[in-house]
Amino acid sequence: MARGRSLVPQGVRWASLAVSVAAICAYLGWVPGAILALGLLLPFTIAATWHLLQAGHAGAMSDRVIDRLETAIRSGGRTGCFVLQFEDLAPLCDRIGRTRQSAILAACIARLRGSLRSGDLLFPLEDGSLAVVLGPSHRLDEDSMIRIAGRLQMVVQQPLLLGTEPVQLSCCIGFCHLGQSASASGRAVLDAAQIAADEALQKGPGAIRAFTADLARARDEREALRAEFVQAIESGQILPHFQPQTSTDSGAVSGMEALARWNHPKRGCLAPGAFLPAIEGTELVELLGRTMLNRALAALAAWDRAGLGVPSVSVNLSKRELRDPLLPQRLAWTLDRHGLAPGRITIEVLESVAARADDIITRNIACIARMGCGVDMDDFGTGSASITSIRHFALRRLKIDRSFIRGVDQDRDQQGLVTAILSLAQRLGLDTVAEGVETRGEHAMLAQLGCGHVQGFAIARPMPAEDLEVWLSAHRDRLANALPVGLRTR
Repeated sequence: MARGRSLVPQGVRWASLAVSVAAICAYLGWVPGAILALGLLLPFTIAATWHLLQAGHAGAMSDRVIDRLETAIRSGGRTGCFVLQFEDLAPLCDRIGRTRQSAILAACIARLRGSLRSGDLLFPLEDGSLAVVLGPSHRLDEDSMIRIAGRLQMVVQQPLLLGTEPVQLSCCIGFCHLGQSASASGRAVLDAAQIAADEALQKGPGAIRAFTADLARARDEREALRAEFVQAIESGQILPHFQPQTSTDSGAVSGMEALARWNHPKRGCLAPGAFLPAIEGTELVELLGRTMLNRALAALAAWDRAGLGVPSVSVNLSKRELRDPLLPQRLAWTLDRHGLAPGRITIEVLESVAARADDIITRNIACIARMGCGVDMDDFGTGSASITSIRHFALRRLKIDRSFIRGVDQDRDQQGLVTAILSLAQRLGLDTVAEGVETRGEHAMLAQLGCGHVQGFAIARPMPAEDLEVWLSAHRDRLANALPVGLRTR
């Protein structure tokens, strides 16, 4: 037994040696040496980590941070804690590989340690973030904490060379000093800094946030809402409502967009704005996406059985979902499960996501398009996507953001912007749909300018699947009465 226990510290020594050698090599600019060090000693590092977790030491680093803060507090001076969270590490790992990413992070940590004042200490935390504990000081206020946070951020953002390729990291920072925390304890200061860092990461990129009591309340409310959301999914309270899209030529329904709604037992029907901010960046986003996809296709199959003639449904996918390597297979399996052809679904991708798509997102969108599914670029005009990215993704339509649609029947500047977007789409061979159409005047102007399809309150509000049959019948009656007065058809 004694021999078995000795394996853990031995593994820890190998792990420490791997990180130290890699950090020194990377700091000196010899990235290949850092990669070699990690590559040779990686098995020992993994073994050491596994033993530590099995031995129940997963919180060891947090405990060291708390001990350091407690020591500073007992000294009578003022102290504070920063938590740094790196941004966009997953795309970086996909691009350069995990071993090279580790070398880059090691070099960044070495630079950060070199920038600290005497008495300040840096600790890597279990979730991949970093904690910086300040040594005791007689004067420490929010302004000085902000200045230190800015300096730490500048160190992180300095480019690092990977061979001949420069790599630049970025981070969000949350902080708390002793005067801001709920109690004068090391754990309270660390918890408060982590709450502020989570808020900064949500507000990013490159955000810096100080802890406040409001942030703590918001965090508690967010966690409560997340727990409630999981129960809502399981109990069937999260359902799609469907908003029709119609052709400006014929007036016929050209599709339905599935929009998430939460039938809350106490708060009524909640739109995404009431719950999406609480689940963004978590696995719950993927759970919501899977639920919406399945329920939207189930509704389309039911409409087929009822003979309603709905051509297709559109479903929004988040950046997190689009980075799932198994997304195309999961989409194909769900379509097959409901007996639907790929052309019956359209995937909507935010322009802001497409503009900064990594290799995984690009491959997934291309694969989905090759399957025969439609791909629309959502909120077009707000995300600075290039023409190259538009052509690269094999899009079917551009969805013109509602900010360009509001008042388009009365504002010549708006008309000019919409005309420019429509001209671009025509030259690229893409169809168009305007979202957020709220008045008959906007609808008429968009038809006159040549927009292919419209969606918004002027057509219909989002509705439950079971209400669609009644709306479709009334809509077709309106079309039949309108045809004699000259509505164009194709």
